[in-house]
Amino acid sequence: MPERLTEMLMDTWTPLIILWITVLPSIYMAPMNQSQVLPSGSSTGLKRLNEEQRVLNRSKRGWVWNQMFVLEEFSGPEPILVGRLHTDLDPGSSKIKYILSGDGAGTIFVINDKTGDIHAMKRLDREEKAEYTLTAQAVDRDTNQPLEPPSEFIIKVQDINDNPPEFVDGPYHATVPEMSVVGTFVTKVTATDADDPVYGNSAKLVYSILEGQPYFSIEPHTAIIKTALPNMDREAKEEYFVVIQAKDMGGHMGGLSGTTTVTITLTDVNDNPPKFAQSLYHFSVMEDVALGEPIGRVKANDLDIGENAKSSYDIIEGDGMDIFEITTDAQTQDGIIRVRKPLDFETKKSYTLKVEAANIHIDPRFISGGPFKDTATVKIVVEDADEPPVFSSPTYLLEVHENAALNSVLGQVTAHDPDVSSSPIRFSIDRHTDLERQFNINAEDGKITLATPLDRETSMWHNITIVATETRNHSQVSRVPVAIKVLDVNDNAPEFASEHEAFLCENGKPGQVIQIVSAVDKDDPKNGHYFLYSLLPEMVNNPNFTIKKNEDNTLSILAKHSGFSRQKQEVYLLPIVISDSGNPPMSSTSTLTIRVCGCSSDGIVQSCNVEAYVLPIGLSMGALIAILACIILLLVIVVLFVTLRRHKNEPLIIKDDEDVRENIIRYDDEGGGEEDTEAFDIATLQNPDGINGFLPRKDIKPDLQFMPRQGLAPVPNGVDVDEFINVRLHEADNDPTAPPYDSIQIYGYEGKGSAAGSLSSLESSTSDSDQNFDYLSEWGPRFKRLGELYSVGESDKET
Repeated sequence: MPERLTEMLMDTWTPLIILWITVLPSIYMAPMNQSQVLPSGSSTGLKRLNEEQRVLNRSKRGWVWNQMFVLEEFSGPEPILVGRLHTDLDPGSSKIKYILSGDGAGTIFVINDKTGDIHAMKRLDREEKAEYTLTAQAVDRDTNQPLEPPSEFIIKVQDINDNPPEFVDGPYHATVPEMSVVGTFVTKVTATDADDPVYGNSAKLVYSILEGQPYFSIEPHTAIIKTALPNMDREAKEEYFVVIQAKDMGGHMGGLSGTTTVTITLTDVNDNPPKFAQSLYHFSVMEDVALGEPIGRVKANDLDIGENAKSSYDIIEGDGMDIFEITTDAQTQDGIIRVRKPLDFETKKSYTLKVEAANIHIDPRFISGGPFKDTATVKIVVEDADEPPVFSSPTYLLEVHENAALNSVLGQVTAHDPDVSSSPIRFSIDRHTDLERQFNINAEDGKITLATPLDRETSMWHNITIVATETRNHSQVSRVPVAIKVLDVNDNAPEFASEHEAFLCENGKPGQVIQIVSAVDKDDPKNGHYFLYSLLPEMVNNPNFTIKKNEDNTLSILAKHSGFSRQKQEVYLLPIVISDSGNPPMSSTSTLTIRVCGCSSDGIVQSCNVEAYVLPIGLSMGALIAILACIILLLVIVVLFVTLRRHKNEPLIIKDDEDVRENIIRYDDEGGGEEDTEAFDIATLQNPDGINGFLPRKDIKPDLQFMPRQGLAPVPNGVDVDEFINVRLHEADNDPTAPPYDSIQIYGYEGKGSAAGSLSSLESSTSDSDQNFDYLSEWGPRFKRLGELYSVGESDKET
């Protein structure tokens, strides 16, 4: 305890002792012994008495210094004295003036120009600025002439412990594996102190743990955090909150401190095996469950997490190892039991399995604490289900000859009910697979019979589906495919593969092959086709042609002689008999048409008809067709010309024989009243839209094509007829397509050449008494009667 107290006193008083040693001698000892503070130089008085000697000898400074010290954060009622400037040239009079310049001169540091005392006027902070460089100079007070060259010195700010340690990067987070040994590195923290690390112990830090024991420890000087407790278990406690302290002054009393927090998380290791929640599991399943369908789940819990908790499941024992399988659910880590093979209640009603769960990733450090696996027993009970019928075979193949008799049995299918209470089975044909109903089946025994004749050449295979249904439960149905192959019989005669027409050159040679023919047979014998060719018995001694069988089962037609002529015979017909090798054999007769043609010297066919033969030499059929086409074209032109001439000679206007230049209007018909359809209708004038047609002129061709005039709006009954007629006349005069005469006659004016003047009553006076009709008798016998009638009328009026 006394030693600890001594160290604390030394740390506290050390800065004050240094200040006393460095500063006070310059203040109090300067008058007694200036040489201890400011080293003396050459005498100034000697210089003034002998200037030549000063020139010849090297001048020495009268005052020299290096640095001064001032304590930071010093505060008091008076400015703090930093130090005193003095030169041995100063005799004590007031002729010397001290000048201070440089960092903080005049503001932070002030000098007494007479005494040379330097005072600090402000509170200084070493962490803000650690030293100041200033320049001191002694000048003559009267002339301001420098007495000595300027000299630089440094004022250092002495550090005190005024800054606590700080953790700049805190708070911290770290991880360490669980179950780690003591001393395992966790992390490292770092604190900084703004105080001077060189002077004293103000920046000497010591680290310690305030919270977090006894689990973790820290190195006092390196700040490395390590585990302090063995076998820390993440499953018991996963996260730890640790408080770290950093204290300056080497950790001694009176020092400043700072703290930070470190959150330490234990990471998982595989130190726990999987464990089943229960040792025995019971499941039940229907016997008709689909393959791959899950029937139950088991779970082995693992206290670890992540990859360390993953387990794989296996069936290691039991009587259903080949019937069931177990897989791992990647999301839930459950073991899923599925069916691999079909179950049969009638065969086996229960199974017992032993399943194992084992960790996938094992940590070798903890292998001794194993095994990292666990087992459980699973009992599975199979429940009975009503199963559909089962056929004796998954597919059936039947064969039948195409000439099989109707109702003959082709084959039989069988099925049974696998349930304990066996149900009778009924068979039927799915008619969607037998649309033509060519087959029947016996519902009781499953025998398939033929219903319609078969033809292999039409369809060689028939695929039908047989349905088996339980009579007690019609919903239980099974289906099976049946393939029926139709076998061939020799029921088709061979014939030419195609319609052949042979060509024979007139200049052909004897023995020349005219045509090679081949035959086909719709039947399909097992040993392949072999055809026999022959001529009809009456054509065996044919004088013109003969036949020859080829090795490739074809037939060659040969000419017996030369000198064939189209004029003599153009076409020859050669019947050929073709027989197959079936049992019994089938044959047919096919006729080959041989046409005699004109050929070139190279044997190329040029013409095969008689007409071409009689044509003049050098004139081909194409040339004759062109000549005929020209003749027909000339005839058509002549006919058109004559027709146009006849139309041109016709009169412009077709008239009756009694027609003259003037229209004759007859008045001997009183009209039929409302039934008269020939009378003039004034509505035609009132409704211009009644006639929209137009007649083209026959004597000239219009220069312009006039479109038919669009119909006008209906004209009301009070229309001005005279205006309407004038408009129509104007249109007719300017229309080149109009007839060359007026179609509307006006009777208001008879013309100037008439001796009688106008006969119209429109110009008569309003009173009949003003007129005299005696002149009518002078016109001749035709008007005499008319005059008598009017004269009688006048006399009656007078009486």
